[in-house]
Amino acid sequence: MKNPFETHGIEHLSPSSINLYAAAPAVFLLEKVLKKRSGGVGPAAHRGTAVEHGIVHGLSTGADLRECQDKARKEFSTLTALQSGDKVDKETKAVPDMVAVGLAELRSYGPPSSTQGKVVHHVDRLAVPILGYYDLEWEKKGILIDIKTTHALPSRISTAHARQVALYHAGRGGNLDCRLTYVTPKKSATYSLENPEEHLKSLINMAYAIQRLLSISADPMELVGLFAPDTESFYVTGDPVTRQHVFDVWGV
Repeated sequence: MKNPFETHGIEHLSPSSINLYAAAPAVFLLEKVLKKRSGGVGPAAHRGTAVEHGIVHGLSTGADLRECQDKARKEFSTLTALQSGDKVDKETKAVPDMVAVGLAELRSYGPPSSTQGKVVHHVDRLAVPILGYYDLEWEKKGILIDIKTTHALPSRISTAHARQVALYHAGRGGNLDCRLTYVTPKKSATYSLENPEEHLKSLINMAYAIQRLLSISADPMELVGLFAPDTESFYVTGDPVTRQHVFDVWGV
């Protein structure tokens, strides 16, 4: 069998796709192999993009808080133009507060040397690269930060986020102090990633597992038949389009 990723139309992996495979392999196959896409990104994800937009603007230009909040509001409004409901209303209210909290956390770092930097990591014996984008880097200070917005402040870096940032650590030469900044509407915390090599190893092992799975067969439905979806998973219940796809494919 030729390159199993090429067979199934997959050009690269990413931390998010690898984490999806770990958490919900049936949904991974649904999206990446059967090409049955979800109904699109929800308000919470758009909130993260908008807040980051406002924070990056402030750090890069020195703009005042109100200008940064306006930038974030406009970005969120644009991204959610076709969405409505309580979830959109909730995130609309959260965006300006998160920008304020995030800027207060990160202003002292000064202007970043780069933002939304692309990382392409090639792994021995893995047929495709792993690709990702980090949020902020201060090259002269040796610091890289990824921003995560949430309504509940975690006390530590989540395992999935650790794997993601470990990729950036490796992709930028392995010498940076890589951190995650979690931002809520009321408070924030920044944690340094510990043991990045171990988290990267975990990410790569999962990528190898995906490669082995795809190597089993060129028939997508044969691969799908190896898994039963968890219909109570957030990855299924969080999007009605995905829920319908799951029913269409597995009949559950």
